[in-house]
Amino acid sequence: MELWDAYTRDGEKTDAVLIRGEPIPDGLYHICSHTLVHHRDGSILLMKRASTKDGYPGRYEASAGGAAQQGDDRLSCIRRELFEETGLRAEEFFEVNRVVYEEYHQITYFFVCVVDCDKDSVTLQAGETEGYLWLSEEDFIDFIENRMIDTHKKSYEPYFRKMKYIK
Repeated sequence: MELWDAYTRDGEKTDAVLIRGEPIPDGLYHICSHTLVHHRDGSILLMKRASTKDGYPGRYEASAGGAAQQGDDRLSCIRRELFEETGLRAEEFFEVNRVVYEEYHQITYFFVCVVDCDKDSVTLQAGETEGYLWLSEEDFIDFIENRMIDTHKKSYEPYFRKMKYIK
């Protein structure tokens, strides 16, 4: 059983506890964090979602992340999720967007981080990821335009515009 802390729409933590898979009361939300991983050499990491995942099975995504467990805040969540899904660690995370998904009672924080690691040191998480790619900036721009999961593209759009990845 996975427990989540409950938050108000404004991101204020409440005393309530939510249980994954059970209905979330109106006015309460759980938090998720995702990060786009840049390597210091300028390449960007894509993770291949497991074929058994409900949403977008077998598709590459330009983020690592997931739901905050009870006791996590958005930063401890993304540090844990990044390590679980990729085996990588980052020192700094830069928040680039916050999106409230009313239909899921979810507040998702989107980050960017930079890693300096051996690119072959990425590890996979059983049931979550089954492959990875490092893309050059040019190939990543093509990925954004032609293959990126729409909700991720929209969520990272302010950052992509700032970086001139999209117009």
